[in-house]
Amino acid sequence: MNWLKTTTRLLCSLIILNFSSLAVAIEDTDYLPKDVTYNPDISLPNSVLGASVGEWHVRHDQLVNYMRTVAQQSPRMQLKEIGRTHENRPLLHIYVSSPENLARLESIRTQHMNNWFEPKEEVDLNQPVIVNMGFSIHGNEPSGANSSMLLAYYLAAAQGEKIDNLLKNTVIILDPSLNPDGLARFAQWANMHRGKNLSSDSNHREHIEGWPNGRTNHYWFDLNRDWLLLTHPESKARIEQYHQWRPHVLTDFHEMGSNSTYFFQPGVPSRTNPWTPVDNVRLTGEFAKFFAHDFDKVKRSYFSEEAFDDFYYGKGSSYPDAHGSIGILFEQASSRGHQQDTVNGLLTFPRTIENQFLMSLSTLRGAVALKDQLLNLQQTFKKETAALAKSDEVAGYLISEKFDKSRLHKMLGKLEDHQITYYRIDKPVEVDGVKFIPEHSYFVPLDQIQYRLIKSLFSERKRFNNNTFYDVSNWNIALAYNIDYRPVERSRWRKVSFIDSKPQHLPSVTNNLSENAVAYAFSWQDSQAPTLLQALLNKGLKVRNASISFTANTSAGEASFMPGAVIILAGDKQPENYRSTLSALANENNIRVRSLVSGLTTQGPDLGSRNVWPITPPKVMIVGGKGVSPYEAGEVWHYLDQQLALAPSIVEWGNLNRVDLSDYTHIILVSGNYSNVSDSAVQALAQWLKDGGVLIGQQRANQWLSEKDLLATNLMGNDEIDKVFDTSTLNYGDRDKLAAKKLVAGAAYLAEVDLTHPLMFGFTKDKIAMFKTTNLVMRKPAGPFITVGSYSNSPLLAGYSADEMQNQFANSAAIVAHRKGKGKVIAILDRTNFRGYWQGTNRILSNALYLSEYINGKAD
Repeated sequence: MNWLKTTTRLLCSLIILNFSSLAVAIEDTDYLPKDVTYNPDISLPNSVLGASVGEWHVRHDQLVNYMRTVAQQSPRMQLKEIGRTHENRPLLHIYVSSPENLARLESIRTQHMNNWFEPKEEVDLNQPVIVNMGFSIHGNEPSGANSSMLLAYYLAAAQGEKIDNLLKNTVIILDPSLNPDGLARFAQWANMHRGKNLSSDSNHREHIEGWPNGRTNHYWFDLNRDWLLLTHPESKARIEQYHQWRPHVLTDFHEMGSNSTYFFQPGVPSRTNPWTPVDNVRLTGEFAKFFAHDFDKVKRSYFSEEAFDDFYYGKGSSYPDAHGSIGILFEQASSRGHQQDTVNGLLTFPRTIENQFLMSLSTLRGAVALKDQLLNLQQTFKKETAALAKSDEVAGYLISEKFDKSRLHKMLGKLEDHQITYYRIDKPVEVDGVKFIPEHSYFVPLDQIQYRLIKSLFSERKRFNNNTFYDVSNWNIALAYNIDYRPVERSRWRKVSFIDSKPQHLPSVTNNLSENAVAYAFSWQDSQAPTLLQALLNKGLKVRNASISFTANTSAGEASFMPGAVIILAGDKQPENYRSTLSALANENNIRVRSLVSGLTTQGPDLGSRNVWPITPPKVMIVGGKGVSPYEAGEVWHYLDQQLALAPSIVEWGNLNRVDLSDYTHIILVSGNYSNVSDSAVQALAQWLKDGGVLIGQQRANQWLSEKDLLATNLMGNDEIDKVFDTSTLNYGDRDKLAAKKLVAGAAYLAEVDLTHPLMFGFTKDKIAMFKTTNLVMRKPAGPFITVGSYSNSPLLAGYSADEMQNQFANSAAIVAHRKGKGKVIAILDRTNFRGYWQGTNRILSNALYLSEYINGKAD
């Protein structure tokens, strides 16, 4: 029997080492290359974690603890905390190089950056190549973050000429977890469902996360779409460091569906951003040879130049492409837990980790081998960019916003974050009939190192060689912020007179409120006005707003206010010291408050008019739950919480019939599948609406509201959309092209809006850019005063939409609002706060919260 036991143990060991066992019981050393020795003074992960890598999903605190431990033990590492997440988790960068390089790290960085902005005739090929390695920006794609511990150990502990040469020629920046909050959420989920005996059944709860899943960050945003948009602290910290280093190579480790194998770039050749340099694409292909070689060596399956693309500059693998760096995407088939059955056999968590570790080492090997070409790319990038700028017919872009300086300066701040230079103009200029006035106008020149990114940020492109997009097809920053802009032709740019390149931050407002005033008022045009309003409500002030414009006498003279203006009457029962509270909060939000000396206005309604109505503090519910888009729910939550300082209640749809709806003034439904909402919940919602509630639908939620007879219009169904496309001449091979034409992956559309409607108070232009991510078409309802906004006759502003879809959108409804009993229904077809970036339309949502009292259009 002893020989049987010995044989059994041997077979089990072989199975374990091949990562195909039903138990995940491997040692850390099994992952490591065997062609080097290791320093015994450096801790293996299992000595710190208490378990081998891959046995459990590492928690973020454990990952941080291990990185701090190894950084303290190794002279090859320096650790830096670069920021904190929404949940206060540390964001780490670990700098890895030879001790000699680390001793002069700042000198290396300075020389490297000087080469960007003042390149010499000949490149110094003795300088190290900078490689930034980022892992698991999607929290439920954890193999990358878990593999980062193995990479850190290898770089700290491996000994010999091979590792010495690697460290001498590189400065490696490890970002072990790009999304700590999401990683923590998923680790908890996977570990809490792990049994002693692992289940590989894809239907097991471990492999099917609850709502919302761990992919996203705290507010359920996809951080891999935030490199350009910079909505979140994780992205802001990362981009600040990126521009301090401008690495030659940046890696982005992801996971994909379990039934896939492994993907590495290049992506689909025809879907590369046109501003990406040719040498960038070529060098990405050179790296692919190293990846293929190392996978072939161990007989692993992989693919490239399929499925994924490099068009949208807001992803980790593509943002570097606009900056002369090589961005590389890796996608590993996901075990979505500890192990899972797939079409390719059993996929274990350790196998996914091993593949990511293998590709990390392959990247470093490629970076050293391609070092001379990478260093030369840095130099040629600036020269080629300068030549492109000089040959461009456009010299730059004028931007302007008169009424909402907060929104304008948010956009300018975004340009600053991306190291884009802009200038303040010092005399008026007119372009295409638009006047740009110095006090609120700026010029963004194209003749700068960020030329390619600027061209992308102001792109109005509508036609593409390949109409299939992995993500959005446009992200025009001026359209997103609803800012007037015009390109300035090179032949005319000398007429633009501007001064200094220093950022012109929003001048501070200091309010000195008169004690003798009968009321205080501020305009609704600035995007911080809703923030100030909610802050006042939070402090218990009694606040009103005016539905009609008026002119009043103030302590500083006569002042005019447009509809939506906020009024605080001294005669209302206000809390103690309300005046100092108002002054402090207004200063904090940079809003000018006027002291009104009389309730009798010189024009428009007097302050005691029925057109000056009290604002009820909103109590908001966001409906969530399985089938509801966490991205859209997160966008609404983020806007209410971060911008307005309003705390919504997030209630899953399955609990609607257990909740007293009368506790809420507003209920918001975003895209989702609400087909399983119980009849009793629908009836309760309908009654709540009739009793005076405000129901707000966004995107696909409006389809359900229409089906339940809560919305006085309907939307085109998929079968109707299908009929607008001629399929009579299509072949079987045209299926994907037809599917791509039906999609609207992300494009800017022009909507014409009614500025007299309460939902449009604060807007000053009757045309706004809305961001469309769906092919839903909402019909205009019958009767007047209900359609607040509709798409123009030629609605596409920028990005891709098939001609057939454009024709369907033309003149269709974008925003609808009407009474329903005592309540109000507001249907918004597009996402008002798309990824926290589309700042020009989020005012619609705040108007729906604070100005819904004035919506009186009655549906037939």
